[in-house]
Amino acid sequence: MKRVAFYTLGCKLNFSETSTISRMFEERGFVKVDFTDSPDIFVVNTCSVTENADKKCKKIVKEAKKISPKSFVTIVGCYAQLKPKEISEIKGVDAVLGAAEKFRLFEYLDDFTSKNKPQVYASEIQEAKAYNSSYSYGDRTRTFLKVQDGCNYGCAFCTIPLARGKSRSASIAEVVEQAKEIAASEVKEVVLTGVNIGDFGVQNGRRKEKFIDLIKALDEVEGIDRYRISSIEPNLLSNEVIEFVSESKKFVPHFHVPLQSGSDVILQKMNRRYLSDLYRDRVSTIKSLMPHCCIGVDVITGFPGETEEEFLKTYQFLNELEVSYLHVFTYSERANTQALDMDGVVPMKERQKRSKMLRSLSEKKKRYFYNEQLGNTFNVLFEEDVENGYMHGFTENYIRVKAKYDPVMINELKTVNLVNVDENCLMEVDETEEILTH
Repeated sequence: MKRVAFYTLGCKLNFSETSTISRMFEERGFVKVDFTDSPDIFVVNTCSVTENADKKCKKIVKEAKKISPKSFVTIVGCYAQLKPKEISEIKGVDAVLGAAEKFRLFEYLDDFTSKNKPQVYASEIQEAKAYNSSYSYGDRTRTFLKVQDGCNYGCAFCTIPLARGKSRSASIAEVVEQAKEIAASEVKEVVLTGVNIGDFGVQNGRRKEKFIDLIKALDEVEGIDRYRISSIEPNLLSNEVIEFVSESKKFVPHFHVPLQSGSDVILQKMNRRYLSDLYRDRVSTIKSLMPHCCIGVDVITGFPGETEEEFLKTYQFLNELEVSYLHVFTYSERANTQALDMDGVVPMKERQKRSKMLRSLSEKKKRYFYNEQLGNTFNVLFEEDVENGYMHGFTENYIRVKAKYDPVMINELKTVNLVNVDENCLMEVDETEEILTH
């Protein structure tokens, strides 16, 4: 019985897809093992957003061959789509499969034995029109459910449309069916993922359904306690969606909304589809309806043309905004993107300095948000994540909580009172009273 191991770089969408590919192997009798467990086959799902993708890929392949010298190494995913030839030249790689091919790897790699040279299957991305459903499986606490793939936006810094093709989705009926499958397991929380999930509803190149109707349908599925929206573009986060989440039975008060820059000059250079006023309005609407809502932000610093003045506009904009944490990305050049040819390149040292400032701001924002919630009662979904005698979990509004380890509480929703933020920015709960079952 052949043994297979998986390694995933990048986003939650990649994790959901790796999990689906893993199930394809298990259905065919392969045994899934850990990366270090001397597997016969390695499948590495790559990311094009990750900095130094080539170095990471080489390192993983080198480690795989060290662990299992005679193994068959397959590289799939976004980086495999963008740079198949480069990857095929990495010593130890046996096969490279692009975006359209990764879900059909059994058609291409029938016996998983090394040939004289690497097998490369990466068709032009325009051909990758099929939608492949996927969801992660194996983490009892939460599942990442893919609802959409690809993107029709042309952001000047981004390679994802080149790696994943145009926007396309499952139907609402198909997603609901998958949610029912997930509900039959022990999973309590579902995270909706995709490249641009607010653009849900495009099938065969035409818009047939809307994101708001998807979340309304999912809200009615029995057996799932919580839904979380992974990330949604501000121009697609409509008031209707915000209002629905504020009244929903199952969708939690947590939004992750990419900003990228607080400077309108830079937003326009980036080809973003909104300006800072719209973003401010979205945050204001969320907070007016859900004062306790957690709002995460993606921000890129060091984009070409970002002068010190434009950077400070971003910093000040975020400093004044009622957001809860930042995901800070230091701009890095990507082949075949518009930004590559732009003037005003920011020195790397300056990019790193600005990133450090924004990360410090994020820590300040997060601690402030946590302190605002003290004395309130929330529901925590505890995970099998134990450290120094404490277990951890998240409230519905994405506050990371710690409590004394109790195996009975794993994968259970518990009502807790938030009493203190510790030095590591973890929320402590009142354990003088019995933690009540939700």
